[in-house]
Amino acid sequence: MGVIGVGGMGAYHAKYIQAGEIQRCELAAVCDIDERKLSGWGDIKTFTDSRELIRSGLVDAVSIATPHYDHTTIGIDALENGIHVLVEKPISVHKADCRRLIAAHEKNKNLKFQAMFQLRTEPLWKKLKQLVAGAELGEITRIIWIATDWFRTEAYYASGGWRATWSGEGGGILMNQCPHNLDLLQWIFGMPSKIRAFLRFGAKHDIEVEDETTAYLEWPTGTTGVFIASTGEAPGTNRLEIAGERGNIVVQHGKIHFRRNETPMTEFSRTTAEGFALPSAWNIEIPYGGGPTGHQVMTQNFINAILDGVDLIAPAEEGIKSVEIANAMTYSSLTNSTVELPLDAAAFEAKLKELCADSKFVKKVVEIKGEDITSSFK
Repeated sequence: MGVIGVGGMGAYHAKYIQAGEIQRCELAAVCDIDERKLSGWGDIKTFTDSRELIRSGLVDAVSIATPHYDHTTIGIDALENGIHVLVEKPISVHKADCRRLIAAHEKNKNLKFQAMFQLRTEPLWKKLKQLVAGAELGEITRIIWIATDWFRTEAYYASGGWRATWSGEGGGILMNQCPHNLDLLQWIFGMPSKIRAFLRFGAKHDIEVEDETTAYLEWPTGTTGVFIASTGEAPGTNRLEIAGERGNIVVQHGKIHFRRNETPMTEFSRTTAEGFALPSAWNIEIPYGGGPTGHQVMTQNFINAILDGVDLIAPAEEGIKSVEIANAMTYSSLTNSTVELPLDAAAFEAKLKELCADSKFVKKVVEIKGEDITSSFK
């Protein structure tokens, strides 16, 4: 295994692999464009160019934990050179790049390609998906997710010049923190068909991308939803509420509370003679057990898929879905319009290129290198 990008999460991945926490896998190489990140790895081979690592013959697989835009180009390069790929979220910045990356895998289907959506390993979310899929709530009418516990400081955003810029990161909270929420949203409830969103750019921080999001969603079934996220609210809230014919479920503070109607609400409404009555309900806290979770579980699953052919927990092709939802929210706010899904990938890519052309990160790099790097935008 090789790890590309060890300035942040990649260092964490590399260290648990190096420590032997992943069975039947050894860390063979690490790569980072910043040579300062390559000290302290002992006998592990180091590279400053991902292309050299990929062609070194040292690795069968790579974990990509670079800034977001590079997920696409490095992922394509690895797949085209016969290397299995585990990529951090998001798999790409925008839908068009997701398609390019997925197309490279389609040409190399013998390779394993996984996205790092480790929340899919959490027993709580697995149980919630089971409850929804098993129609325990009946027809779902409304979903509200308040995810405002992603508080980040100015120091966080100042920690890297690429952070919170259109050309460096491709977005803010929707592209960095919330891919996990958006992946769970579509994994559990399916893809919405319509989105109207309102984003605030640099509302709480000195950044050019969004740090607050409020979005209205509709599903083909008629279900409606609201998604609220912020990196500027402390202490913040993480609360998911789901209303259905059979009652409602609230997920908060690591618990699943289910108020289950004895009679479905529409049936009760149509059959009772009382004007202010409510159906009788049971109040239940749903147990969901325990077990291993997190990044190591995802990485071990990736290795087991390569060596044994087991199913991947999060096939990277599914990563386009959370990216599309994030893109649609951003495009809706930028164009002040309701966006129908599937999203027009080319239209959003064009809009993002406009934003990148005026990005602070681009201007800084141009000033330093004396060249226009916008042509390298993929």
